Amino acid sequence: MVDSATPLGGDLPSAARFLFELDGVEVGVFREVRGLHVSISVAEIAEGGQNGFSHRVPGRMSWPNVVFRRGVTDGNALFDWFNRSSGEAFAANQNKLARSTGAITAVDATGARTRAWELIDVFPVRWQGPDFSVDSSSTLEEELEITHHGFRAKTLS
Repeated sequence: MVDSATPLGGDLPSAARFLFELDGVEVGVFREVRGLHVSISVAEIAEGGQNGFSHRVPGRMSWPNVVFRRGVTDGNALFDWFNRSSGEAFAANQNKLARSTGAITAVDATGARTRAWELIDVFPVRWQGPDFSVDSSSTLEEELEITHHGFRAKTLS
């Protein structure tokens, strides 16, 4: 029997170990992911004769874009995916956007997958390359921003 107060099987998971997959294929190792949250707007309905409060009901869900950061690598998978979503590659596909399923998966110290957030209908909206300066000794990094129609959270272990 699993104790519901025990986090994901006993040990607290580390935020430093995760994967990003696109349609089931691992596409990148990132240093940071931001924007994995959802909020629900609240609509207030004033009822005639009820002056003590307004009824509150849930409204639309809002899913912000997710931003990934990593060091520059020699692979082009993410940039190629970005190119297929706009420009000539998009036009060659009769201006039809091929949305994908993405997943951010937490991994424990043994490499076992513990929890995943499946992003629905993702496509990239921004890529930013590294900044260069002769006065800088900082590492090269790139950033990818994606949009989506929400996510489903799943416990895997």
